[in-house]
Amino acid sequence: MSRDPRVDAYIENAAEFARPILRYIRDLMHATCPEIEEDIKWRAPAFMYHGMIGVMAAFTNYCGFGFWKASLIVPGMTDKNVGGWNVRSLSDLPPRKTLVGYIKKAMALNESGATTPRPKRTAVKSVAVPEDLTVALRRSAKARTSFESMSPSHRREYVEWITEAKRAETRSRRISQAIEWMAEGKPRNWKYMKA
Repeated sequence: MSRDPRVDAYIENAAEFARPILRYIRDLMHATCPEIEEDIKWRAPAFMYHGMIGVMAAFTNYCGFGFWKASLIVPGMTDKNVGGWNVRSLSDLPPRKTLVGYIKKAMALNESGATTPRPKRTAVKSVAVPEDLTVALRRSAKARTSFESMSPSHRREYVEWITEAKRAETRSRRISQAIEWMAEGKPRNWKYMKA
């Protein structure tokens, strides 16, 4: 059994209600998988066996515990933020036999090298450039070149800023300002970017 003294310290520094929960999870991990190793990831105890198995953490009012490949281990659970449980007492956890089954499944997945499926990326929507901005871009080659080389999100920021104007005067003023900034190669929110 590989017990990390940093995990001992973590448990001892946790709130009183959390200590028995953290000890229970830790002991169950070691009892189910004697080869498990402990580590600290994201400032919380993590359990490793051919890769990450799970992580536990103590917060002010609850403990968090979850499996790294939760969507493949626990029915109905997702991997978002290490799918798991918010635990205020031991009764909030699944029964011991169920948890042992989950740990064994996590071990088998890691031994086989299984990975969780990545979500499919959606196609980036093209930005519909309003006619008045298109006309202004035709008049300035520098602004047009800059705008066309921008990422879709930067183009979208300009388009939304212009189309959200309520008055025609405001919209016209924004287009003039946008053309000036684009000619200088600046994204819409250039003021807030670190130098």
